[in-house]
Amino acid sequence: MNDERDPASASDPPDASEDAADSDAEGADADDSVYAYILEYLPHGRADDDRPQHRRSAVAYGLGERDFRLFEFDLTDDAEFGIDDRVVLEPETASGIERARRVDYDDLNRGARQELEYVVEDIIEANESRFVDFYNDAEPISLRLHQLNLLPGIGKKLRNNILDARKRGPFESFADLSERVSGLHSPKETLVERVMEELRDDDLKYRIFVGVDAPTANK
Repeated sequence: MNDERDPASASDPPDASEDAADSDAEGADADDSVYAYILEYLPHGRADDDRPQHRRSAVAYGLGERDFRLFEFDLTDDAEFGIDDRVVLEPETASGIERARRVDYDDLNRGARQELEYVVEDIIEANESRFVDFYNDAEPISLRLHQLNLLPGIGKKLRNNILDARKRGPFESFADLSERVSGLHSPKETLVERVMEELRDDDLKYRIFVGVDAPTANK
């Protein structure tokens, strides 16, 4: 996305414009905007579109940053996107996107499916504090089931190890989790696996990431 700014005035100190840019970048992460990452860009439209190529609309598939919703975008003729580009959907849709609509995993083409897990991992890595806080804040669902038990490979013993460790203080990072919780060797990859499971399976009884509202500001 292009973010046009007025040049610094002559009275500004030499580095004032750089400071302003840094401040704007921090504000962008703390605003209420909705973003998505491009999974696949098809300048000649979908392969299953039976119309002549010159009449097909360019499309792209995307993954919501906040809640991992999947999208198909109808694009303008002059749109140009690359894999893993971050685009804004709200409050104003990024230039080049005419329409965004929700789709399911089965609606994605092969290229988008192949890219999906990498982008999920990128989102979790870029928002580490938010996802570490899942381990800090996860709660019981019922007397027999805890949110932590929804994560792949986390049974009763490992769940209790996590709960015991967080009583001594909140986890600060994925590395901190791995160091303090015996048996939890890949906390980030465990979350990636759960998100992928929720994306692929429409019939899951419980969802903790896909389609669930998340905090809008990074910590």
